[in-house]
Amino acid sequence: MTQMIGLTALVVRDYDEAIAWYRDKLDFTLVEDRVLNPQKRWVVVAPPGDAGGTHILLARAEGEAQSARIGDQTGGRVAIFLRTDDFERDHAAMMSRGVRFTESPRREPYGTVVVFEDLYGNRWDLLQPPKTD
Repeated sequence: MTQMIGLTALVVRDYDEAIAWYRDKLDFTLVEDRVLNPQKRWVVVAPPGDAGGTHILLARAEGEAQSARIGDQTGGRVAIFLRTDDFERDHAAMMSRGVRFTESPRREPYGTVVVFEDLYGNRWDLLQPPKTD
């Protein structure tokens, strides 16, 4: 049996502002934007150079309970780990586009990492695993 996580959902305030932020700040590609009904769309984004990994479903909040979770879906913990093959390149590009980092880059046993926040305050790691020879 083969399985993989294809999508993870992020609750957003507005489809178009979320698409613009992920496209313009993280250089993500808009994979799909389909109208499901007058209030709901199926919006999927993916990192550049995506090699069939997990994509993100941008899900507009419906109702008070979901709206209250925008930007804090994990209680302040890092929610998503964006892996890169070139930490310095991507960190510099993200900084030049105005991405908000909450700390300085650091080296850990699992790689080079820095925490950043998306437009709503969800915490992400930019992570380059250590190189193996």
